[in-house]
Order: sequence, then C-alpha cells, then structure tokens
Amino acid sequence: MKVIAFNGSPRGKGNTSQSIQIVLDELEKEGIETEMIQLGGRKVFGCLACGKCKETKDNRCARKDDDMNTFIQKIEEADGIIIGSPTYFSNVSTEVKALIDRCGYVSKSNGGALLKGKVGASVVSARRAGATFTYSAINFFFGIAEMIICSSNYWNLTLSRDPGDVQNDSEGIQTFQTLGQNMAKLLKQVR
Repeated sequence: MKVIAFNGSPRGKGNTSQSIQIVLDELEKEGIETEMIQLGGRKVFGCLACGKCKETKDNRCARKDDDMNTFIQKIEEADGIIIGSPTYFSNVSTEVKALIDRCGYVSKSNGGALLKGKVGASVVSARRAGATFTYSAINFFFGIAEMIICSSNYWNLTLSRDPGDVQNDSEGIQTFQTLGQNMAKLLKQVR
C-alpha cells in the first residue's frame, strides 16, 4: 500500500510539511509506503476548462506546461492521498486549488475511477482562523470524488504561524498522530 502526500505550502519545511510528516510517520510504522511531494511554490497552473480530458479519456490533463500529469499519475498509483494546505484567506493555497480542480476534472471526465474508493485525508495549518474552511475545501473534493474520507479525534489542523510552531502544538501533534493511525487502519480494511 502507498500513500502520496501533497504539501501545498510554499514553505517546504514549514508547519504544513511538518504536520504531514507526523501523519506519514504513523503510516510508516504500520508498513505503509509514503511519499511527500512539494506542491506549493511550484509552477502549477489552474484548469483551462478546455474539456480535452473528456475527449482523450486517458486520465491525463491536456495541459502539458507543468507537472500536473506527474501528480495525477502518482495519485493513480496510490491507495491513499493526503492533501496538506496552509490557510490563505480562509481557503487552500492556489497550488492545492489547481490540483483539486485539474485532478478532479480529469477524474470526472474519465468515469471517476482515478479517485473513487481511495482513502483521503486533509492536513491544514493556520496562523489563527479560517482553517475549518480550508479543511472543508479539501474534504469537499474528496467527497465529490467518491473517496473515503479519513478523520481524527479533532479536525485535522494546527494553529501555528512560524515554521516549527506545530512542534509546540501538543493537541495538533496528537490529532495528526491519530489521523495517521486511523488512515493506516482504514487502508488495511479497504484494501
């Protein structure tokens, strides 16, 4: 089994990345292969709504000027997907939104099998507020894609501003550890 995680923060070692890593550590303890992809800060474009993926039906986006098709292929090969995002004005980062829109459009245009039945988990960091909207945006994507949404003992988020602040959020750490444990159990049950 494999879980692919996307860090939607441009800070490669920031709180979102560190939060995702806490989840991945729990998955690895259970023998699940993991990989984190740095999504934030990369050249990733939004959907053009060109509809070409409906025509080609090859589980790929027609747009070839960024790495989105590489990400879609990684998703295709994974059993579980983690999308992590910082909270920017009460929503996901632009790179996460591009992933959601383009991967979602490609999946729907190809019958939904790309995402259907996979386990999804959101990981969110915020300085102070707006995190539940970000959490919801990611989970709405998982829901419309017919994925199985994994939860924890609290919403999967941390309130932390400066890189490393998540290490001082004991409740956030526990939430992410529980999320990793729950995701491992769920993956084993589903697969």
